[in-house]
Amino acid sequence: MSNLYEDRATMIAAGDLQEFAPFGRDHCRHHPNALNLQLRQLQPASEFRSSDGAAGLVGSLQEVTIHEKHKESWQLRKGISEIGEEVDYDEELYVAGNMVIWSKGSKSQALAVYKAFTVDSPVQQALWCDFIVSQDKSEKAYSSDEVEKCICILQSSCINIHSIEGKDYIASLPFQVANVWPTKYGLLFERSSSSHEVPPGPPREPLPTMFSMLHPLDEITPLVCKSGSLFGSSRVQYVVDHTMKIVFLSTEPSIVMTYDSVQSLHSVWVLRRVRAEEENVVLKFSEQGGTPQNVPTSSSLTAHLRSLSKGDSPVGSPFQNYSSVHSQSRSTSSPSLHSRSPSISNMAALSRAHSPALGAHSFSGVQRFNLSSHSQSPRRHSVSQSPSSNSNSSFLVPETEPIVPELCIDHLWTEAITSMREKNSQASKVFITSDLCGQKFLCFLVESQLQLRCVKFQESNDKTQLIFGSITNIQAKDAAPVEKIDAMLVLESSGSLVLYTGVVRVGKVFIPGLLPPSLTMSNAMPRPSTPLDSVSTPKPLRKLLGSLDEELSNGSMVRITLPEIATSELVQTCLRAIKFILPKEVAVQMLVKWYSVRSAPGGPSYHSEWNLFVICLMNLMGYNTDRLAWTRNFDFEGSLSPVIAPKKARPSETGSDEDWEYLLNSDYHQDVESHLLNRSLCLNPLEAPQMKDEDLSQSLSLDSSTLLFCHIPAMFFVLHLVYEELKLNTLMAGGIRSLADLLVQLARDLRLEPYLDHYYRDYPTLVRASGQVCTIDPGHTGFMHQPSFFTSEPPSIYQWVSACLRGEGMPPYPYLPGVCERSRLAVLSIALYILGDESSVSDECSQYLSRITPAPQKSQAEQEENRFSFRHSASVSNLAERLVVWMTNVGFTLRDLETLPFGIALPIRDAIYHCREQPASDWPEAVCLLIGRQDLSKQACEGNLPKGKSSVTQVLSSDVPSGTETEEEDDGMNDMNQEVMSLIWSEDLRVQDVRRLLQSAHPVRVNVAQYPELSDHEFIEEKENRLLQLCQRTMALPVGRGMFTLFSYHPVPTEPLPVPKLNLTGRAPPRNTTVDLNTGNIDVPPNMTSWASFHNGVAAGLKIAPASQIDSAWIAYNKPKHAELANEYAGFLMALGLNGHLTKLATLNIHDYLTKGHEMTSIGLLLGVSAAKLGTMDMSVTRLLSIHVPALLPPTSTELDVPHNVQVAAVVGIGLVYQGTAHRHTAEVLLAEIGRPPGPEMEYCTDRESYSLAAGLALGMVCLGHGSNLIGMCDLNVPEQLYQYMVGGHRRFPAGTHREKHKSPSYQIKEGDTINVDVTCPGATLALAMIYLKTNNRSIADWLRAPDTMYLLDFVKPEFLLLRTLARCLILWDDILPNSKWVDSNVPQIIRENSISLSEIELPCSEDLNLETLSQAHVYIIAGACLSLGFRFAGSENLSAFNCLHKFAKDFMTYLSAPNASVTGPHNLETCLSVVLLSLAMVMAGSGNLKVLQLCRFLHMKTGGEMNYGFHLAHHMALGLLFLGGGRYSLSTSNPSIAALLCALYPHFPSHSTDNRYHLQALRHLYVLAAEPRLLVPVDVDTNTPCYTLLEVTYKWYEQTREELMAPTLLPELHLLKQIKVKGPRYWELLIDLSKGTQHLKSILSKDGVLYVKLRAGQLSYKEDPMGWQSLLAQTVANRNSEARAFKPETISAFTSDLALLSFAEYFCKPTVSMGQKQEILDLFSSVLYECVTQETPEMLPVYVAMDQAVRRLGRAEMSETSELWQIKLVLEFFSSRSHQERLQKHPRRGLFMSSEFLPVVKCAIDNALDRWLQAGGDACVHAYLSGQPWDESQLSMLACFLVYHSVPAPRHLPPLGLEGSTSFAELLFRVKQLKMPVRALLRLAPLLLGNPQPMVM
Repeated sequence: MSNLYEDRATMIAAGDLQEFAPFGRDHCRHHPNALNLQLRQLQPASEFRSSDGAAGLVGSLQEVTIHEKHKESWQLRKGISEIGEEVDYDEELYVAGNMVIWSKGSKSQALAVYKAFTVDSPVQQALWCDFIVSQDKSEKAYSSDEVEKCICILQSSCINIHSIEGKDYIASLPFQVANVWPTKYGLLFERSSSSHEVPPGPPREPLPTMFSMLHPLDEITPLVCKSGSLFGSSRVQYVVDHTMKIVFLSTEPSIVMTYDSVQSLHSVWVLRRVRAEEENVVLKFSEQGGTPQNVPTSSSLTAHLRSLSKGDSPVGSPFQNYSSVHSQSRSTSSPSLHSRSPSISNMAALSRAHSPALGAHSFSGVQRFNLSSHSQSPRRHSVSQSPSSNSNSSFLVPETEPIVPELCIDHLWTEAITSMREKNSQASKVFITSDLCGQKFLCFLVESQLQLRCVKFQESNDKTQLIFGSITNIQAKDAAPVEKIDAMLVLESSGSLVLYTGVVRVGKVFIPGLLPPSLTMSNAMPRPSTPLDSVSTPKPLRKLLGSLDEELSNGSMVRITLPEIATSELVQTCLRAIKFILPKEVAVQMLVKWYSVRSAPGGPSYHSEWNLFVICLMNLMGYNTDRLAWTRNFDFEGSLSPVIAPKKARPSETGSDEDWEYLLNSDYHQDVESHLLNRSLCLNPLEAPQMKDEDLSQSLSLDSSTLLFCHIPAMFFVLHLVYEELKLNTLMAGGIRSLADLLVQLARDLRLEPYLDHYYRDYPTLVRASGQVCTIDPGHTGFMHQPSFFTSEPPSIYQWVSACLRGEGMPPYPYLPGVCERSRLAVLSIALYILGDESSVSDECSQYLSRITPAPQKSQAEQEENRFSFRHSASVSNLAERLVVWMTNVGFTLRDLETLPFGIALPIRDAIYHCREQPASDWPEAVCLLIGRQDLSKQACEGNLPKGKSSVTQVLSSDVPSGTETEEEDDGMNDMNQEVMSLIWSEDLRVQDVRRLLQSAHPVRVNVAQYPELSDHEFIEEKENRLLQLCQRTMALPVGRGMFTLFSYHPVPTEPLPVPKLNLTGRAPPRNTTVDLNTGNIDVPPNMTSWASFHNGVAAGLKIAPASQIDSAWIAYNKPKHAELANEYAGFLMALGLNGHLTKLATLNIHDYLTKGHEMTSIGLLLGVSAAKLGTMDMSVTRLLSIHVPALLPPTSTELDVPHNVQVAAVVGIGLVYQGTAHRHTAEVLLAEIGRPPGPEMEYCTDRESYSLAAGLALGMVCLGHGSNLIGMCDLNVPEQLYQYMVGGHRRFPAGTHREKHKSPSYQIKEGDTINVDVTCPGATLALAMIYLKTNNRSIADWLRAPDTMYLLDFVKPEFLLLRTLARCLILWDDILPNSKWVDSNVPQIIRENSISLSEIELPCSEDLNLETLSQAHVYIIAGACLSLGFRFAGSENLSAFNCLHKFAKDFMTYLSAPNASVTGPHNLETCLSVVLLSLAMVMAGSGNLKVLQLCRFLHMKTGGEMNYGFHLAHHMALGLLFLGGGRYSLSTSNPSIAALLCALYPHFPSHSTDNRYHLQALRHLYVLAAEPRLLVPVDVDTNTPCYTLLEVTYKWYEQTREELMAPTLLPELHLLKQIKVKGPRYWELLIDLSKGTQHLKSILSKDGVLYVKLRAGQLSYKEDPMGWQSLLAQTVANRNSEARAFKPETISAFTSDLALLSFAEYFCKPTVSMGQKQEILDLFSSVLYECVTQETPEMLPVYVAMDQAVRRLGRAEMSETSELWQIKLVLEFFSSRSHQERLQKHPRRGLFMSSEFLPVVKCAIDNALDRWLQAGGDACVHAYLSGQPWDESQLSMLACFLVYHSVPAPRHLPPLGLEGSTSFAELLFRVKQLKMPVRALLRLAPLLLGNPQPMVM
C-alpha cells in the first residue's frame, strides 16, 4: 500500500491523448501526384521492365506498393516566423516518394499546407537550412549578415534548394550523398562510401568524406579537421576517414557529434570557419606530392571532383569500386544530364559578386574545368590504375587550383574507452537538453545497450570554447527532450515513461487512458518513432509525440501534453527568485519536488496553485502545514491532493463545532464581514471562539532536517523583494495579499519586528497583533545560513522613492536581476529625473542599486546587464529626453506605464509630458509611441518600412467620369495625386488646364473654313495640311507630359504599364468628321512619328516612382507585341534608367535588346543604363558603351557599323558614367572626339554637329567643376584645346592610337587643315562652362566674352554668342544678379549703342555696321544671360529673378509682332523667346505659377508660321517644368543637376520631328537627373488626409533669417536650411533639425514628402476654420463664467477622438433627472475631464479619479490597505520636490496638474480626515503604538494610514532618543531631527510625546 502511495506521489499527470498522424500523409493522398502511381501500376510488364529495370511485374508491383507504404518520414520544429519573433505553431516537413510537404499549424488552428514540392526522382532527405547571403566569410561578420531561410531537398544526383522569398537553386552533386546536415553556416554533406572502397595500392589517395556548401551558388568544398594527437601537436587535414559517421549536428552551439565505427567511440567536434593558417597547411600538403601520410594531393583531388561533376553517369556513385569500372566499358553519358556543371556555379558566383574585379578568378576557373574534363579519356576516374596516371595528374597540376576548404571541425571531447564495447553501439538519437537551472547536457541514446548517456557541458568563462564534464548513464529504450519545461522524457525498459530534468529523475508520467501496465504487457518493444525528438510547441504546453505501442495501438501514434512548471504569474515570479538565490543542486531538488506536487494526477486548478505552492514550500522549510492555522484553511477545490496526507475520516456524519470554526476563520468570512452590505444591515461581527489549538502552539516547531531549512532567511528576503516588486504592478494586487500572508508567518518565526511593522503598515487588516508562532529551536538557528545581503531594516520601494523626492539620501536599493525589473526601473528613473544624475542609467552598475548575488556562483544575469547602452546620447538634451529614450531602450511601453501605481508613474509621466511638447524629429518609433505623439511614431514607422506605397499615395481617382471614357483613351495623367494638388492650387482649376494642354491621346480639332472657290478635294488637302501643322504640336507634347507626371505612379507588377497612344488624327467641325494623314493626299515626311513615340514611351515610363517594386521580368513583360510600338518601348527603357530601375534588368536581356540592332532601342538602353549608373565608373557599363564608340575601341578592331545617333548616345553615356571623376583616358578620348574629322568614306559626314556637341557635353561631365585642379591632365592642355575648338585655328593631328584613321582627307567635305568651328564650337563652349562651373575663374571667363568690334562679330555665328554668354555666366556663378540691369551688362557696348529698338519704323542706315548681325547678336546675348539666370535660380521661386525674366519674355513677345522683326529674323526671336520661357519655368519649377502658365497657354495656341516642332517642344517643356511632378518636384542647382539641365535644355531646338542634327532629341529627358522632391505635405495622423500647416523655415545665413510658409509647399534647397518647424498653436509642434544632417528630411521627401502632424485638442484644421475663430478654446475664453459648467460633455468630441474619453463623458458626466448628492461628483468629473482634455493629458484622468476615490474612502475610514495613500503622498511630494520647482521656474504654467486646485484640496481633505480621527480617540491609539502597548483592534486601519501619511518612524527608533522626557516642542524638534520626520507630523505627535493630550492641530 505504502509503495503504491509513494508511486502515486511522484507521478506526473499528462494531458489528454490525441491521435497523431503526420499531416503531409493525408495531403499526399489527395495531391495530383498520386495519380501517377496508379497509372504506373497498370502498365504492361514490358514497359515496366524498361521503366523500372525490375525483374518481373509482380515483384515490381509489390515493390511499388510496399515502397509507397514505408518510405515516408517527417520532422517537426517549432515555428519560426518571418521576422523572427516567438510564434506558437508547429511546422512539419513530410517526405514521401517524390514529394515534400511543408505545413504549419497551431493548437488554435489546424495544420495547413504552406508549400508542397514535387521533384523528379525520389527524395532522399528534406530539411530546413538557413544560408548566409553576405560575401564576407569571416567569423566576425556572421552575426550581422542577412540570412536566407531555405528548404533543401536531396535527390540522388542533385540537391534542390528553395528559399522562402521564392528563389530556387539546383546544385548538382559530384558524389553520392549519404546524409545532409544543416549547420550554422550552410549545408554539410557526408559522402556515402561503398563498403569495399579499399585503396588498391599505396599511391592511391583516400578521398575526403565530408564536404560543405555555404551557399547554393558556392562550390562544394571538403571539410578540414583539426585533431589533437596524443603528443599535443594538433594535425590539420581533410576529413578522409570513412569509418567516421556524423550522428548529430547542432547549430547553437555549433557542434558535431561523430561515431567511429572501428573504435566504437563517439566524439564531439566544434564546427567553425577555417582559419587562414589551417587553409595554408592543407593546401601546402598537396604540393609536396606523395607525402608519407597519404594526404590527398589536393590538385588531383580537385581534378577528381571536377571531372566527376562533368561527365559521369548519374547512376551510382562516381567513386565506385574499380572492378565495376573495368567490367563494363562505359561511355560518357549524354551531356544533357550534366548541363548543370560546376562552371555554372562559377558564373553564379560571379553574378553574386557584382564587381568585375572579384569575378576574375572565376573565369579562370571555368577554363580549368574544361581542361580537366575534356583532356581525359571517359574513364578519367580510374587514373590511379592506368600506367600514365602520374604523368597525367602532374599535367593537371598547373591549371587546376585547389579547392579552398571553408569549414573546419575542431576536436573537443571523446568518450572514455571501456573494455567491453559492442561493435554497433552507434547512438541512434542525440539531443541537447537543459535542466531547470539552465545547465546543459548532451544526451545520446545507445539503443543496443538500452542506455542514455548524458554529458554535462558549459561555456568557458571567456565564451570561446565548451568544457565537457563527466558522463552519466540512464537506462532507457528511448528519450526525447521537452524544451518548454527544461526536461526530457525517457522510456524505460519496463515500458514506463519517466520525466527527467538534466539527470535528476522527476517522476513517472501518468497518461490518462493508457494504464501503465499496458506498456509493459506487450512483448514488442514500444518504440517512439522519429518524431519523439522533434519537440513541437503548440500554445503554452509542450506536446510530445511518440508511437507508444504497436500491439496496443496498432502502430498509430499519440501526442500528449505535459503540464508546465507553473501557470500563475505569482508562482512563476517566486520560483524565479528562489531559483536565483539557492545553490543549483538545492534549486533543482526543490523544483523537482514542486513539479511533482504541482503535476500530480488530479492536481490543482489554476486558483489553488498558489496555496499548493505555499504548502510545498513550507513543508520543505520544515513547517508542519497541517497544524498551522492559516495554511489549514486553504480551500482546495475537489479532492485533496494526494500530497497532503488524507485526514482521518470523521466518525459522525452530523458535523461538529470545528466545521463552524473553520468557516469563521476562513478568508471568505473575513471578506463578507468587511463588506459594505454587512454594515448597512447592521450585522454584528461574529467572533470566532479563540482557537482551540492554542494549546498546540507550543509544540509547533520547525523541523531543521528539511531541504530548505538552512536557507530560510535568504528565501524570506528574496520573497520580500518580490513583494516590493509586485507592489509596482497594479494588476498583481491579489497576489500581494497572498504573498504577504506567507511573509508575515516567516517574519514572526524569524522574530523580525521591523518587517512585521512594515507589513502592518501596508495591510493593517492582514497583520493581527497575535498569531501562531512556530518556534525555531535555538540550537538549530546556527544552521541557518544568514546571507550577507540580509538587512534588518526592510527595504521598501515606496520609502526609497519618497526619500528621494524629499531630497534625503538613501542606501542603495537591493534588487534581483531578472526578477525585480520594475523596482530597478523605478529606482533608476527617479535617480535620473529627480536627482538629475545622468550617469545613473548609463553605467552598468549604478550606485542606487545593490545587486543580490547568491554567494556560490556568478549569476548569468551579470552578463546581460550591458543591454542598456545609451544610443542617442548625442541628440538628447535634457533629463526628460534622457529618461524617455532610456526607458524605451530597456523595452518599457505605455502598457507597462499604465500598470505602475500612479504615484511612482507620475515623474515618468511628467517627463513624457515635457517631451511631448518639444520632441526631436529623429527619435525611434518606440519613443514616439511612449510619449504619445502618433504623428511622430507613424513617421518613424513609415521610415522603417520597405519602400512601397506610402499612405498618401493611395491615389484618388481622377475627376474624369469613368463611364464616358474608355480604357484606350487614357491621357496618361490619371494617376496624379489630386488631393495634394487641390491643396496646393486650391483657388482655381489650373491643373485641369495643364492636363488639357498636355494630352496627346485625343484627336485635335481641325477648324478650316471652306471658301466657295475651293473644290472639295482641295478642301480635304487643306484640312490635312492644317492637321499636319497641328501634329507638329501634338508630337512635341509627350516630353512636357513626362515632366508633369514625373514619378507619380506605382505600377502593378501583374499588369503592363499603360501607355497612352499618340493620336495624330483630327476632327473637323461641324460634323466631327475624322481627318487622317494616311490618305495619301499630301506628302507626309517618312518616320515622322518615330521620335514622338519614343518621347511618349519615356513619358509613360517616367510616371513610375523610384520607390516602386519592379523586377527584370516585369520590364521584359512590357515588351510590345507589335513592331510599330518598338520606339515606345525604347523610350520606356530609357525612362527606367532615369528613375533607377534599369539596374534590375538582367545583363542577358540588355544584350538581347542590343543585338536586335533597333536604333531607338539601343539609344534608349545606352542612355538609360548610363543614367542609372551615374558617376559610378561601372566597368560592365563602360564595356557596353565602348562597343558603340569607335574611338574607345583598340585601333585594330573591326569596323562596327554603329548608327550615328547610337554613337552620340554612347558618348553622352560615357560622360554620365564617369561624371565628376576626371578620368584621364576618357577625357583624352572625348577631347579628341570634339574635333573628329570626317572620314574618307563618308563615315562621319552627316549630323557631325550633334556628335561633337555630345563629346563636349560628355567631356564637361567627366571633368565637372574640377576647374584648374584637373590632376594629371596638365599635358592634355584641355582648356587651350577647347579654346581652339571654339575660335578656330590650325588643326593639330591627334597623337596616339587613332592616327591612321584620320590621315586621308574626306572625299566629300573640304575642310583643309583648319578646325571647322561651326561643328566644334558648341561642344567646346559648353565643355569649358562645365569644367569651370561655379569656379569664378576670370581668365577663362574673359575668353568667352562677346566680341566688341564689328570685325570680330562677323566671325561668330550669333547663336554661338548665346552659348558663350551662358558659359561665361555659369563660370562667374556668384556674379549673376536677378535684375535687368545685370542682363543688359552682358551686351558689348558697340551692340548696345547701335542696336535698333525693334519698335521703330525706319531703319537707320550705316555703311560699316551690319544691322542684321548686330540685332541678332543682341537678342541672342540677352537670351544667354536670361538662361544663365534660370540656371542660377533654378527651383528657387526667386521673385526678382521671376520679374526680370517675365519682363524679357514680354519684350520678346512684343518684338515678334513689331514691324521690323524681319531684320532680326522671326526664327531667331522665337528661339530667344523659347529660351527665356524655359528660364522662367526653371526658376518657378514645380510652383505652377499662373503668369508663366498664361504665357505657355498663349504659345500653345500659336500653330502656324514659324512655329515648328522644336518651339512647341520648348514651350511644352516649360509648361512641364512649371508643374514638375505635379508640384512635388523642383530643380536642384548642384553641379550634376546643371550638367543634366544643359543637356536637356540645349538652346537649339529641332526644326522637325526627326531632326537630330544639332542635338540628339533623347537628351531632352535628362532633366530628370536634376529634379529632386521638395514638396512637404503635412498629413493629419488621425484622418490620414493632407492638410494645411504653418511651417517656420530657418535659413543658415543672415542671422538665421526665418520665413513662414503654409504647407503643403515646396521647400527651398535643403543645403540652405538650418531647421524646419511645424508651428503651433493648432498642431503639435515638431522640429526637424537639419544641422545634424539632411538624411532624415530627404527620406521624408522621397516618400512623397509625407509629414505626419497631429491637431491639438479643441482646434480645427485651417481648411475648416481659416481664421481660427471657431476653436473651442476661443469660445470658452469668450464667456469666462465658471469653466466647468460652461463645458458641455457633448462638445468633447471636438476636442478628442479618443473613445475612452468620449464614453467617460457619456456615462460619468451627463446629468440625469434625480441627481441629488451625485451632482457634486458629476461636476468634479466634468471639470476633471475638461482639464485633462484641454491640457492634452488624458492619461491623467484615471489618476484624478483614483485620488478622489481614495480621499473619499479615507473619509469614511474604510481603507484596508494603504497603497493608495502612499501614492497620493508620493504625488504631493513630487510636486513639492526641488527638481520640480526648478522646472516650473523655466516653464511656468506647463505640466501635469498645473492649472487646477485639485492637489491642495486633496491634501486638505486627507489632513482633515486624519485630524478628525486623532480627536475622536486616535491619539490614544498612536500613543499605545509608540509605547509598544497593545491597542484597539478596530482602529487598525486608520492608525496605519496615519503612520504612513505622516511617515511616523517605527517605535523601535524612538527609545534611544528619549523623547518621553522632552519638555518643550523645541527640544522635541531638535531630537527628532535625525529621524527625518516632517514638521507637520511632529506637530500632531507633540502633544502625545510632551504629555498634554490635546493635539496641536493647525
